[in-house]
Amino acid sequence: MLIVMNKNAAASEVEAVCGKIRKLGFTPHAMPGADRTAIGITGNSGPVDPQQFRDLPGVSQAIPVTKPYKLVLREIRGSDTVVEIPSPNGVVRIGGDVLPVMAGPCAVENREMIIASAKAVKAAGATILRAGAFKPRTSPYAFQGLGREGLQYLAEAREETGLPVVTEAVDIEGVDAVEALADIIQIGARNMQNFSLLKRVGRSDKPVLLKRGMSATLDEFLQAAEYILAEGNYNVILCERGVRTFSNVTRNTLDLSAVPILKRLTHLPVIVDPSHATGIRTEVGPMAKAAVAAGADGLMIEVHPDPATAQSDGPQSLKPDDFAQLMRELARIAEAVDRRMG
Repeated sequence: MLIVMNKNAAASEVEAVCGKIRKLGFTPHAMPGADRTAIGITGNSGPVDPQQFRDLPGVSQAIPVTKPYKLVLREIRGSDTVVEIPSPNGVVRIGGDVLPVMAGPCAVENREMIIASAKAVKAAGATILRAGAFKPRTSPYAFQGLGREGLQYLAEAREETGLPVVTEAVDIEGVDAVEALADIIQIGARNMQNFSLLKRVGRSDKPVLLKRGMSATLDEFLQAAEYILAEGNYNVILCERGVRTFSNVTRNTLDLSAVPILKRLTHLPVIVDPSHATGIRTEVGPMAKAAVAAGADGLMIEVHPDPATAQSDGPQSLKPDDFAQLMRELARIAEAVDRRMG
C-alpha cells in the first residue's frame, strides 16, 4: 500500500496517517519528496484496504502495490533520492547532476600504500576513497584483508586527504567496526542476499552501498535493497558491477541496460563499477564512459599505485596516471549529457 499525501498536507496530517497504520499493527515509512510526502506500509501479510485511508485529512491517493518491493519504488518519492555523505571537504552527494567517483585499491595492503592511493585519486578528482579492509575471497588461501588494522589505515587516509571512505562489511559481526570508522558501508555482490546482514545495515545510520549479485535479476536486486529500507535506512546506493554470463572474455558482463531500467523503477541512486564488471584494465575506461552516458549517478573504479604487485585485483586496477587521464575524459562525457563530474 502506498499513501500519497496532498502537496500541502500538514505534518500533523502525515502523523495521523502514520498513527492509523501503527494501530493496524503495521509499520509506516513516510518519505518526503520534492512535491509531496508518500507513506509506504510494511509488515502486512496481505492486501490492505485502501478505503480506510482515502477519507483521512490530507490524503490524496491510497494505491495498492502489487510488486514484491514497495519502499524502493519511484512512486513513493516522486523524485530522486540524494544520499549525502559528510566529509571534511564538504558534503558529497550521490544522486543528482554531479557524479562522484569512488576510487582506490581493491584492498588495504599497508598504511603507506593506502595513504598514497588516497592522495593520488583525490588529485585526479575522486571524491570518495574505496578500499577493502575485509576481503571475501573465492579461495580460502587468498589475501583476506587486514581487518580492523586496515580500517584504522583507512581512517588515517581520510584524515590525511579529507576523502570519505566506503568499505565492505562481510558479516554481521564485522558491521560494528566498519560502522564506527567508515562513511559508507558496502555490501558486496556475494552478500547481496545475506538477509540477516541486510537487516543489520538497515538499522545503521550510515549510508549503504549495495552491489548487485553476480547472478541476480533486477527484481532480486531491488528486493535486497527493500530489506535495508524496510528496517528504516533509506540511504541506499545501488551498484551495477556486472553479472555472470556464458562469456569468458571479461570477468563479468556489464549490464548497462540495468542503469536506465533501475532509474525508471526506483528513486535510489545507481552507480556502476566497471572494474569488477570487466576485470581488464584496458576495458575499464570505455565502460566507465558508457556508464556515464547511460545515466549512472557515479562510478566506482579500482586504482593501485603498482597494480603488478597488488594483493587483490591487480589486472583490473588502473595506475594513478591512467586514472587521472580517464577523469579528464569522463568530464567531457558528463558535459554531453548535462551533468558534471564531482
